[in-house]
Amino acid sequence: MAELINNETLAMILVAIFFILILYRWSSTSTTTNSSPPSPPKLPIIGNLHQIGSPRSPLHLSLQALSQVHGPLMLLHFGSVPVLVVSSAEAAQAIMKTHDLTFSSRPKSTVFAKLLYNSKDVATAPYGEYWRQVKSICVLNLLSNKRVRSFRGVREEETKAMMMKIRDSEGGVVNLRDMLLTLTNDVVSRVALGKSYYSDGVFKELSNEHTELLGSLYVGDYIPWLGWLDRVSGLDASLDRVAKLFDDFLDIVIQEHMDSTVQKAEDEKDFVDVLLELQQQHSPGFRIDRTSIKGVILDMFVAGTDTIATLAEWTMAEVIKHPKVMSKLQTEIRDVNKGEEDILTEDDVINMHYLNAVIKETLRLHPPLPLILPRQSTQDVELNGYNIKANTQVIVNAWQIGRDRKSYYKPDEFEPERFLNPNSDKSYKGNDFELIPFGAGRRMCPGIQFATAVNEIALANLLHKFDWTLPTAGGVRSEDLDMTEKSGITVHKKHPLKVFAAPYSLA
Repeated sequence: MAELINNETLAMILVAIFFILILYRWSSTSTTTNSSPPSPPKLPIIGNLHQIGSPRSPLHLSLQALSQVHGPLMLLHFGSVPVLVVSSAEAAQAIMKTHDLTFSSRPKSTVFAKLLYNSKDVATAPYGEYWRQVKSICVLNLLSNKRVRSFRGVREEETKAMMMKIRDSEGGVVNLRDMLLTLTNDVVSRVALGKSYYSDGVFKELSNEHTELLGSLYVGDYIPWLGWLDRVSGLDASLDRVAKLFDDFLDIVIQEHMDSTVQKAEDEKDFVDVLLELQQQHSPGFRIDRTSIKGVILDMFVAGTDTIATLAEWTMAEVIKHPKVMSKLQTEIRDVNKGEEDILTEDDVINMHYLNAVIKETLRLHPPLPLILPRQSTQDVELNGYNIKANTQVIVNAWQIGRDRKSYYKPDEFEPERFLNPNSDKSYKGNDFELIPFGAGRRMCPGIQFATAVNEIALANLLHKFDWTLPTAGGVRSEDLDMTEKSGITVHKKHPLKVFAAPYSLA
């Protein structure tokens, strides 16, 4: 879910307009009825927007605070739009399993429409035949086990390149965020487009701006008659400009593929190759067009770069913050002997159970998307005794669910060992609703295996090849590492992880 209030100026404008236009005092009584979920008091026109999301309190934290008062199923109003907030594993299961079909659509979003080809991608397309067909193409042709394995060489080559860059730093401070973003962008670029574009400063800036804009509040979606604010603020112009630049870029990439005469083996084909082949097939029924190809490819960048790098950074931060965890993890990883120039391969990490537990624990505490992309009910439904009307948006707070005391002992502490116990181990693949960083049900992210493969090989090599410490100039101990979050659609560490990397000697 996009960060709804991430601009103090916009918040001030909304408050000013409210006081100018509203000539009566608002009532502090709750709007809850016997048949609707608990709801905090709301203001005229803006509803509950004044209570959520600010630079000091990211949206997932604001929603957590409200849910602690009003319960795991809570009804808010963002302007004129009813929004159901889900904050427990039981409530999430009711949405994404029991009533999954009813809540499988996506609400309309002007930001997504402008940046993602009118939601012609997989992630934001409304539920229906188009979405089913495009998702099927992704699952069977782009993100299948066989296809993901075929890109193993790309992941290992780019990981080795990152190791060499870190080694070349010769003991200087390493900005791990930059290193990991470069890794994931290079991997995704080669897999999706056939070659890396991230070293191009123009593309890097465009990609970063695209990600930031995805987290924008579009006032007109929630308060239609104030939609002119989106034009005055310049948001409309920014969305149109970035969308046009990305569209021009993807047109060039697609045309280069169409003009190429190089014959590729099946395991050498990138996503554009595969999609263009599917476009040429004349089978009856659904046929993917050029716009859909661009929408699907753009999804790969949105879902496969920033989120993967963010998870890897949070994992390294937690490991560095907890020296005992790092020692235990490095013992497991370094049990595999490799020469200085050799990297661990994906075969080496298959049986690294503690590494898997560390990644799970990071996903529990730091899901890259703390709020799962919003769903929307397609019909009236009774949910846990409450009546939920059609066209109600649904936000699932995966961040809060992962920290629920009903599900986890000491939920705010980083303890990977909790996932080594067969009686308490949980999967993040949609079966255990206490751990749903990738969602669950029909709208679950189809790229789990791809994301996991990139993270495992990168983390294993970072911890195999180097010993990591914080810069000591400020006298900061590893245990005191700042873990403050930065607001956005993807939640990063507020401050990039900058560390010393000492090459590990096998001698």
